[in-house]
Amino acid sequence: MIICAVLATSALLISSSNAAINPALVGTWSSKSAKVMTGPGFYNPVNDSFIEPSLAGIAYSFTADGFYESAYYRAVSDPTSPNCPKALLQFQHGTFTENANGSLSLNPIAVDGRQQLSDPCKNSKNSQYSRYHQPELMMKYEAKIDDYKKINRLDLYQFDGTPIQPLYQAYNPPMMLPTVTMNPTDKANAAKKTGAKVKRGEGLAESLLEPLNKDAKHIKRHLSGTMDVNSPSGMANSVWWAGVGMTLLGGAAYLL
Repeated sequence: MIICAVLATSALLISSSNAAINPALVGTWSSKSAKVMTGPGFYNPVNDSFIEPSLAGIAYSFTADGFYESAYYRAVSDPTSPNCPKALLQFQHGTFTENANGSLSLNPIAVDGRQQLSDPCKNSKNSQYSRYHQPELMMKYEAKIDDYKKINRLDLYQFDGTPIQPLYQAYNPPMMLPTVTMNPTDKANAAKKTGAKVKRGEGLAESLLEPLNKDAKHIKRHLSGTMDVNSPSGMANSVWWAGVGMTLLGGAAYLL
């Protein structure tokens, strides 16, 4: 009887800690500009690069089985140069839990988060590109029909109750990248401590961030120092060796 009571209490505690995911939360939600969306149009995991939207904004996606993705594109004001704001892009994805108290716990995959900071006035060609990992707690949320737009609206409130700008449903089912780890690395902190200067729109240098799947066929990039058979030097070597082979075969045929 005591064991049964303990098991029942444990089950009750587990069930009360997490609530079922509200179907009204499922979908891709974007801010008013509707230019920032989650999915392949914002972050390219193959090239490890951002696609910069035309306007600032944010987007969140939630699935019915507990996965999420976020995309942020913000203009960061510079007090020393008010007319020259910086551009900040952030991508994260992972799992989320809808807690019994109505809050949302967002737990991103640590090695997959990315951040790019651009300062066009000081350096128009290069940006600071680094790994980004920031768990989030939304104290509460409200999914409803917007009174003015008459479409589905999602209001998220940060851990301290500060509201995030209203989000409107753009897709259902949500538009997202794969929910698995896309950039596994040998060292999880490789890019967390050291930022990299890259050209705007380009990915992080391979010397700082080397995925374990770098040799996979779907990865189109190449490490510096390796031979690419499609490069001019690789093609030249291939043609040269083919010529040598044909010459040897021709000589052998003549002797016969």
